Amino acid sequence: MTDDTNRNGPDAAVETETGAEVQGEKAAAETRQETPAEPDPLEALKAENAEIRDRFLRLAAEMDNLRRRTERDVKDAKTYAVTAFARDMLAVSDNLRRAIEAVPAEARDAAEAGLAALIEGVEMTERAMLSALERHGVKKIEPEGQKFDPNFHQAMFEIPNTEVANNTVLQVVQAGYTIGDRVLRPAMVGVAKGGPKAETATEAKAE
Repeated sequence: MTDDTNRNGPDAAVETETGAEVQGEKAAAETRQETPAEPDPLEALKAENAEIRDRFLRLAAEMDNLRRRTERDVKDAKTYAVTAFARDMLAVSDNLRRAIEAVPAEARDAAEAGLAALIEGVEMTERAMLSALERHGVKKIEPEGQKFDPNFHQAMFEIPNTEVANNTVLQVVQAGYTIGDRVLRPAMVGVAKGGPKAETATEAKAE
C-alpha cells in the first residue's frame, strides 16, 4: 500500500502535468512549422513597384524608337517625294541640252536675231528647270577628273591615257544627279586606262 501510494501521490501528478506540457509545446512547434509564413507586404510592394518601373522603361523606349522612325519616315517622304517626277524632268532637260548642242558653234555665231533668241530661250529654260530641281534637293554630279565610283558613275567606255591615274573619269557622256543621299541617276562616263594605279586612301595616309 505504501509503494502504491507513493507512485500515485503528488509527485506522480506533477510528472504527468510536465509531460503534458512538453507534448503541448512539441505539438505547437510542429503546428508553427507546418503553417507557411505570411508574405511581407513591403517586399511584395517593392517587387510590384520594380515590375511596373520595368514596364514603364520598356514602353518609354518603344515610344522613343517609334518617334524616331516616324521622324525619319516623314523626312524621307519630304526629301524623296519628287523622285519620280525629278527623274522625268531630267529626261526633258536632256532633250533641251541635245537641242542646244545640235546647233554648231559657227551657226550660232552667224545666227539671225530670231534663231539666236530661240537658242537663248532654250538655254534659259534648261537652267530654270535644273534650278527648280536643285531647290527640291536634286544636285548634279561633277565626276570629271575624279576616281571612278560605281556608286555614282556608270562606265561606258575606256580611254587610253598613260598620263592620269587608271580609272580616272575623263569624259561625261550624260550628267548624273543625286537627290538627298540617294543617286537619282548615275553619271555615264568614260574612264582612263593604262595609267598608273590610282592612289588609295590608305597609301595617302601612310605618306
